[in-house]
Order: sequence, then structure tokens, then C-alpha cells
Amino acid sequence: MLSSVLNFIQCVAEISLLGGIEIASVALVVYYVFAKTRASAIIARLFPNLKLSYRTSLGKFNSIGSDILYTLRASNEPKAQSSVNHGIGTENMLQVTPHAGLKPLKSSLDWGILFPYVAQVWRSEKFDYRQVTEIVHNDAVLKHAIKQAAEQTLRDQRYAQNGHRILGRSISGEQTEEEDTKAGISYQKILRKQEQRAMTILKEMGSTLNNALLALTSWVLYKLLPCFLSGVVTNTKQIEMLKNVSKRAPDTPLIFVPLHRSHLDYIMVTWILTNNDIRSPLVAAGNNLQIPVFGSLLRGLGAFFIKRKIDPVEGKKDVLYRAALHLYLTHALKQGHNVEFFIEGGRTRTGKPCMPKGGILSVIVNAFMDGSIPDALLVPVSVNYERLVDGNFVREQKGERKVPETFRKAISGIWQALNSNYGLMRIDFNEPYSIRELVSSYNKIALEEGSNKLYKPTAKTLQHNQSTSSLYGTDVVCEEHRNLIESISRQVVFDCAAATSVMSTNALAFLLLTRYRQGATEQKLSAALDDLRNSLIGCKDLGFSGESSHVLAYACDLLGPGLVTRTRDEQGHMFIRAASRVESFIELAYYSNMLTPHFALSSILLTTYHSLLPEATSSSSSIDAPPSVPRQKLIDTALENCLVYRYEFILNKPTQVLERMLQKHLDDLLNSGYICRKELPEAENALQARRIARNYELDEHDDDDDDEVRSQKAYGLDELLLLSTETLQQQRYLCEVLAPFSATYLAVVQALQILHHSSMLESEFIGFVINDLSNKVKSGSCIYAESISTDSVRNCLKLLEKWSVIEVCHQSGMRLISLNTLYEMSRESLSSIVKKIEAVVPKFQTGYFSQIISKDSPV
Repeated sequence: MLSSVLNFIQCVAEISLLGGIEIASVALVVYYVFAKTRASAIIARLFPNLKLSYRTSLGKFNSIGSDILYTLRASNEPKAQSSVNHGIGTENMLQVTPHAGLKPLKSSLDWGILFPYVAQVWRSEKFDYRQVTEIVHNDAVLKHAIKQAAEQTLRDQRYAQNGHRILGRSISGEQTEEEDTKAGISYQKILRKQEQRAMTILKEMGSTLNNALLALTSWVLYKLLPCFLSGVVTNTKQIEMLKNVSKRAPDTPLIFVPLHRSHLDYIMVTWILTNNDIRSPLVAAGNNLQIPVFGSLLRGLGAFFIKRKIDPVEGKKDVLYRAALHLYLTHALKQGHNVEFFIEGGRTRTGKPCMPKGGILSVIVNAFMDGSIPDALLVPVSVNYERLVDGNFVREQKGERKVPETFRKAISGIWQALNSNYGLMRIDFNEPYSIRELVSSYNKIALEEGSNKLYKPTAKTLQHNQSTSSLYGTDVVCEEHRNLIESISRQVVFDCAAATSVMSTNALAFLLLTRYRQGATEQKLSAALDDLRNSLIGCKDLGFSGESSHVLAYACDLLGPGLVTRTRDEQGHMFIRAASRVESFIELAYYSNMLTPHFALSSILLTTYHSLLPEATSSSSSIDAPPSVPRQKLIDTALENCLVYRYEFILNKPTQVLERMLQKHLDDLLNSGYICRKELPEAENALQARRIARNYELDEHDDDDDDEVRSQKAYGLDELLLLSTETLQQQRYLCEVLAPFSATYLAVVQALQILHHSSMLESEFIGFVINDLSNKVKSGSCIYAESISTDSVRNCLKLLEKWSVIEVCHQSGMRLISLNTLYEMSRESLSSIVKKIEAVVPKFQTGYFSQIISKDSPV
């Protein structure tokens, strides 16, 4: 008996000892992590009422064999970050809890004052988010699509079994059924599989948006976001505008169309709308985000998942999946859901807007055209970050494969984010426009242009049982409405880009990559930032305010020494420059490219202007004979050069005439002194004044164009534009804006030589070009490291395919490219394409730019 008791006590002691060792080990690891990271600061922000005592020094123990290393660590409190104020007329949503204040007719001890975030999410307006999956499943159109898919599968199986011999026979024919039975083919079995597939598609696609998860996530975000963002800034007037629109037309769905920069975009738009009592939208998300835990979370917050490639087999439509997606969106709109989708498809890898994809937009427009909904309001949304939360896309721009999203990667990303500072996030909701009014506007333009292709919902009703084969509806309607969808989508992207606020890091990166590629003193950069801010007044909203020197210091801190270096010279002046690594320039270009579309037309004009100037000689710079270019010749040539960037930028809205946009920007350059105007006779002065007035009415169609041409012919003159040597340095800055893109395009067309008498995988050709650009950057023959961009290479290939320079064919799911027959046979024809691209490449080493001697310009 005694021995049993002693054995029991010994077991308990051993277990307690092992348990104590395990607990101590876990506690030591937790303590180490707590000391090594910003975990203490994070916990302090999550629970402000929890009193945590911070030590000024911590012991860190590392056991290596029998040695114990003890080191002291500095205070674990986060370093104070420099900051600047956000734009005027804005508010930081992290500090706004409108439902948490003292309520009327309530006690002065209102619990909302003590627990503001809980009160905010508890008292926010709740909406009825109806589930539409069951409605879609019972729709007759889906059942028809299931039958179509089953018949297609049956034909494929028959063909695989018997070849062409029985393809023309009827499905219900007795002889065919007998042959099917012998071959082991059962139509009913195929039909049941398609029915099960339809249920699986809807289950994987469907959203489970609900108020409970929205409230919980909203509270968590109020606590977590301040850990890595200094603010989530919105414009107060824009929020009030959305509230008024929702109240005036509660049955009209709002279609939020943001530009896509980060995975955080999905949640932040929903979070802002929820806390401002606006119905949260269903969000179209790629199925690559269906990862454990986070996929379910996103689904509960409104995400409905779409395959990134709808048709698995090239050239063969997935009828069933297209029908399910079309019906899911249509019924969601009919049930009163707001919708959000990213019109670019995926996140931008370059920082500038991508070309739009019109698939989901076509479904929404078709829902209006066939009378499923009376109208819908498109709300362009602009999202910008001072520092991108998702990291960077340098690997992909250098041609490396994208790392797929996984649970481990998501956890790692969240932990890294919580231990970092990403500055401000800015979200702008632009003025909504009605799809009904857009269709009416395009009909008006079509009438003025003499087109018979009008878009009349009452005259051309889409048949539901025919709209399963395409996201555009029937094939006939697809062709008829494709231009309409493209026009609307391009207008949305243009408006989003124009309304995107400029953050401090955008401004700094832009200056370092255009004006001061070799760096500059803090004083020079501050003056340049002042000039940039002045030039953007009235054109772009600034997401920062304060003295330029403070803004620069703040932006440098955010970007970090990996991108921007700061040193002091012998006189104590701060010298700022981009870090001298290829990866640094590529990442800085991401932030700089936010401003690139704004200056694109001016850059094209000045680059074209210098290419048209006569060769620089000793006499060409004399006072008596200053070099000049006729105005109309400049505009005509610039129009041709704009076509080179047709897949890189959206330079104008469909309702705007590109020539008038060029005329307006040219007048701005003249007024700024970049180019001089030759003195004109009085009569032509009046003509010039009328031209300038008309150019500022860009959205209107004017009938005075022919009158102006006739007037110019009557005078026998065209305005001459003289070179201004005093502003050559400023002209160069503007030409630098598009120089990296032109360098990439030139490398692509020069590489076409390797396609002579051979075809090549598109991916291999892109890799060849990227490798060639990397070698040129290393050797110094290309001064723009940011020209290493797979996105720009792909855009150039699209252009060459449009020009019929190359042909693209699909083989076993791969894209093969080869030269068109004309360019295959004639090398001179290929040389003409090279010259066409060279026309948009700034000539900095020759011409009048070679007169500039400045340490600030690249060498």
C-alpha cells in the first residue's frame, strides 16, 4: 500500500516537473517574442485600459550548449514617427465613431461613451442582406444551362468514342442510345453530374454577408488598424453625398468600382460604408483567395468568389459557369444588393491603372438593358496608400513567378503588418453616374456621329434563355454592346485615376525619378515639392499638408533606407537620393507612377516637339533664327505617338476628343513658358483666343473645327512654336516621365529580330526582353532601372499584335508568338516599326537637351 502511494506521488511529481518545464518553455518563448517585437505596443493599443509595465531593459537568454549569453535590449516602446496632416476637408475614420456619443434622451452615464467602439458597431444601421444562391439554383435559365452543358459533354464523349461518324445524330435517337449504352455513355448520368456541378459552383461562389460578422470585424479593425496605419482618410463631403444618394434612391443599387492596389481594399471599403450606415456591397473576389479561415471570413464580409479563368479550355466556353455568374449578379441586383468589383481584374503591379476588363460590368449593364433593374449608379472609388501594405511587386516585374496566396503567407503578412508602419490610407468616393444616363449620352454621341448602333433597352430586349453563353448576353448583343461596355469601363478607370489623391510618398518618388535621379539636397527637393504642389492645385487632391521639408522627412521615414538614402555632406546639408539598387528603382516607380498619367500628355507633347525640331547647329540657336515647329504638325504627330501608349494609359475619356486634350495641354505648356509662341497678326490672335476657349470645353462637341481650318488657310499661316532655351531643364523633367516606358518598348521591338523564321513562347520572349533590359541597366546603356517591367513588355506585345506586326496563336494552353508574314519577309518593314517607337524615345544625349549641363540630370 505504501509503495503504491509512493509510486503515485512520484508519477505526479514527474508529471508536474515535465509540465512545469513545458509551461516555462512556452512562457520564455512568449516573453522573448513579446520583448523582441512590438507586441507590447500592439496589446496596449488593443486594450487601452490594461496597464502594462514596460521595462527599460530586458534580458535575452540564448542557450548554446552550456553557454548562456545575456544581452541588454533597449526599450521596446515603438519609436515616435514623424507625421504630417492629411488633406483639408477630410477626416480620419480611425478617430470617428458617430454612434458612440451621448444619445438624446439618454442618461449622462451613457455606456457608449465608455465603450465607443462597441457602441459604434452595435448602433450602426443593420440591413437585410438576402441570400441569392437558392434563388439562382431554382432559376429556369440555370436549368437550361445545365441541360446545354450536359448535351455538350455528351457530344464530346461521343466524339471521343466514335469520331465524326455519329455527331449529326439526334440525342434521342434509338440507334444512338444503343450505341451510347454499348460505349458506356449515359445521358442521365451526365445530366446529374452537371446538376451537382451547378450546386458546387453556386456553393463556392455564393457570399454569406451578414450583420454579425460585419459588426465583429468592424470592432476588430477599429482596434487593429491603428497598429500599422496612422489613418484611414475619407472626404466628409463624399460620404455625405453617398448617404444622400442612398436615401433618395434606396431601391437603386450602388456599384462601387475601385482601382485595385491591395488585398486590404476588399475590407476597407466595406468597413467605411458599414460605419457610415450605407449598405455594404457584395464584392467580386478571385478564387485564389479561398484559403482556409480567410476565405470564409471574406465570404461573410460579402465576397463572392469568381474563377480567374472562366473558360478552362481555350476557345471553348464554360456555359454552366457563365450562366451561374450571370444569374448570381443579376439576382443580387434585383434583391437590392450593392455590388463592388475591381474593373482592372487584379491588383496593379506598376502603380498606374491597368486596362479595364468589362466582364462583370457587362452583366450589370445587361441587367439594366433587359429591364431586370430600372437603373444602377456607378461609383468610381480611388484608393491610395502612403506605403503599400502588400509589400511590393518587384519579383513579378523582374519576370519571376507570383507566389500564390496561402494560409501561412497570410498569417506571416498580418504579423509583418502589425509590426510595421504604413502611414495613411486614402479612399475617395467620386460622384456617381447613372447607367441610364450613360447609355443616353452614348446614344447622343452615336447620333451625332451618324451611327445607327443605338442602345435602346425597349427596342432590344435580352432573352434570359439565350444569355448563358457569354457574360455579354447573346453573341449578337455581345458585338452590338461591346463598344458601350468598353467606353463605360474606360471612363470609370479614367475618372478613378484622375481623382486619386497624391500621397507624400508618391510626390517624393516622382521627384526622385524625374527631376533628381542622382539625388539632391533637402533644400532643392523641398523647392521642387513646392513647385509640384502648386502645379497640382485644382487638378489633383493632395493627401498631405504642411511644410515641404517636413513632408519630405516623413516620406523618407515611411519608404525607409531600402528605397531612399539620406546622408549629410561636409557643410551639414542633408542629401537625399534613391537607393542605388535595381529593385529600389522598380519599387519607387510603383509610387511614382500614380502621378504619371497626369503628366502623360504633356510628356508626349514635349518629346514629340523635340523630335520635330531641326538639328541643333551653331546658327539654330541664334536670336535671328530660333528653332520652331508648326503647331498643327506637332498636334498631328503627337496624336500618332499617343497611339503607341494605347495599352499603357487611358489618355482621355470616350466623351473627350484626344486632339482637343492635346491642344489644351499645349496651351498650358505655352502659358507656363515651356514653349514660346511666335507673335501673331491681330486676326489670328482672335482665332487663337477662340481655340483656347474651345479647348477648355473638352466634353462638348463643337462645330467650329472646320471654320478654324478654313480660317487658317485663308491667312496662309500656322502658328509657329519656338524653343525656349531658358526652360530646357524643366522640359527635360517632363520628358523623363514617360522615358522608362519608351525604353521598354524600344527593347521589345529591337528583340523582334529573334522571331525571324521561328516562333517562340510568349513567356520565353518576355523573359528574353527582361534579361536584355537587365543587362543594359547593368552596363549603363539604359539609365532607367524601372524599365525592367513585365507589364510594359506585355502591353507592347498587345500593341504589336494590334498593328499586325506579330501573330499570336494558342497551342495546348500556351501562347506562341511569331512575326507576321510581311515583317517576316522584309527586314525594312521591321525597321519602320523600330523607327516608329524611337519617335517616342527622348533624345537626351543629342539635340538641344545635350546643352544642359547639370549634376541633377542622369548620366
